[in-house]
Amino acid sequence: MSGKFSIQQVAQKTGLSIHTLRYYEKVGLLAPIPRGTNGHRQYSVEDITWLEFLVRLRETGMSIQKVLAFADLVRQHPDEVGERLVLLEEHRDRVKKNLEELTNHLQ
Repeated sequence: MSGKFSIQQVAQKTGLSIHTLRYYEKVGLLAPIPRGTNGHRQYSVEDITWLEFLVRLRETGMSIQKVLAFADLVRQHPDEVGERLVLLEEHRDRVKKNLEELTNHLQ
């Protein structure tokens, strides 16, 4: 996949609504998306990859506030992974705990 993608194409690819894509950009989960000469957003492959990652975090129960904190760490310290790793490990532990609880409830 290469090139630039419209907001409609990105919505279809990620499963996010156009409204959600605009919201994610507005609150800073996405860096500002460049616009074409027609004023329409032009998403890159990297933007789509980032959005797919955000979707995974949200679908596994990470709050918007935590996702925002993660996104801020990525932007402010792109070469430092320590704090990001801690945040992701904490989230992984919560997800595992939730899975264990759900498994116990099913039994």
